Amino acid sequence: MIVLLVVAFLVVALVGYLIGIYNGLVRITAAVKLAWSNIDVLLIQRHDEIPKLVEVCKQYMQYEGGTLERVMKARSGVDAARNSGNLNSLGVAEHEMRAGLNGLYAVAEGYPDLKANEAFRQLQTRVSGLETAIADRREVYNDAATANNIRIRSLPDS
Repeated sequence: MIVLLVVAFLVVALVGYLIGIYNGLVRITAAVKLAWSNIDVLLIQRHDEIPKLVEVCKQYMQYEGGTLERVMKARSGVDAARNSGNLNSLGVAEHEMRAGLNGLYAVAEGYPDLKANEAFRQLQTRVSGLETAIADRREVYNDAATANNIRIRSLPDS
């Protein structure tokens, strides 16, 4: 009888332990998804600000159509990559978007009237703030993904 109780206790303890491991993995996977969702919210906000920024710039940059077109093409690339769900292509598209925005800001330096425009300054500040927030959230995402990967590969969780 005592042996049966000990075996039952060990089985219950083992099942409880396995449930604890499983729940921990679920929590850490959810943290990774949440961290990515936080990044995605900011990416969408930045994505929504780009047409406004380009529109303001169009009023001043009559001879810089290539720069504006590059930014809008990069924006379309980000949209297509997001819809495909491929994180690698999204990363490449986001890199192109940042490069296009940096080019736009560099060209804007040559247009004093544009730099003095309140709408341009507000949009530039907004997009730059979103870029900073995206970088911060990427750090949180990378930490969560690293913790998830370590947990998955570590014993006994693996």
